[in-house]
Amino acid sequence: MSGPRREALPEGIAGLADFEAHARARISETAWAYFSGGAADELSLRANRAAWNALRLHPRVLRELAGGHTRTRLLDRELPHPILLAPIAYQQLAHADGEIASAYAAAAQDAGLILSAQSSTALEAVAQAMAGGAGPLWFQLYIQPDRGFTRELVQRAEAAGFQALVLTVDAPVQGARDRERRAGFKLPAHISAVNLAGATPPARAPLGNGQSALFDGLLSTAASWRDVEWLRGITRLPLLLKGVQHADDARQAMDLGAAGLVVSNHGGRTLDTVAATAELLPYLADALRARPGPRASLLVDGGIHRGTDVLKAIALGADAVLLGRPYVHALATAGALGVAHALRLLRDELEIAMALCGCKQLSEAGPHLLWQTRL
Repeated sequence: MSGPRREALPEGIAGLADFEAHARARISETAWAYFSGGAADELSLRANRAAWNALRLHPRVLRELAGGHTRTRLLDRELPHPILLAPIAYQQLAHADGEIASAYAAAAQDAGLILSAQSSTALEAVAQAMAGGAGPLWFQLYIQPDRGFTRELVQRAEAAGFQALVLTVDAPVQGARDRERRAGFKLPAHISAVNLAGATPPARAPLGNGQSALFDGLLSTAASWRDVEWLRGITRLPLLLKGVQHADDARQAMDLGAAGLVVSNHGGRTLDTVAATAELLPYLADALRARPGPRASLLVDGGIHRGTDVLKAIALGADAVLLGRPYVHALATAGALGVAHALRLLRDELEIAMALCGCKQLSEAGPHLLWQTRL
């Protein structure tokens, strides 16, 4: 397998936000609407970022910091830092190297990668590109209407060397993505969800008067808690649920043997006006802490742009964060080099934030690190 294209970074990239303008100039308007848009009025999309901005750090000074580090533990494995690339579909829309470039970048920067089931690159090729990296390699999936196909997909992921499964549970249907519809987004003929080739589409039941094409048609084969239990029974891999937002659902996931949760509102792309992930995180962290025994792994995504965001997430109870749209912007800008540079910038910013907060290691970060406004 050949490596990624060699590209140069544009001048003036100082932070992850600087990639955005370069990315917009490099990809089509319809692809931009797909990657950047949210559901409906995009209130939750904007709220994700605003919520991290609203949190204020409360630093300590004159602390002993020599020997500090960003190491963390996730699923009983020590990682160099707590940053993973979120599952994002159809990355060849952003760059011809697509998910291969992201995998090479993650491996080079010891970052984790969660591959989307709707990847535009075969999962085996992505696993090969990640070989040698210190970060975890996980596979994100949706329960397919054909459970036999889902089983085969899980077996492929296991055989390729993926180390965990991440089941997305907050999107039984696609959100009302107005920006995509206005732009007329359609996948180009040369890009598809290659790992889902051959999957049986949802059955279209005949509908009579008063029946709903959504509830009685598409949702008739949607995943349920029974499928989580079934999935746990067919794989040796740890299972995390992505998109849990309610404490009762978090507890039910743990009862069924989930190894962890990803606090996520799908980047504001499914249901608009839901809470921002920075608001949901401490609520779900509290729910997990209240359970007896070792706490499950807890990750968060949505609006992460700065190293200070990463530190705030750890302080609120996360073990790690998922980087989303900013790495797609970096991918569109300069392929594998762009993504690697984005990861390095974020890790450097995390180390700076830790040092300036008097935090030698991530285990020292907690709610005390955040300023509590006095009314």
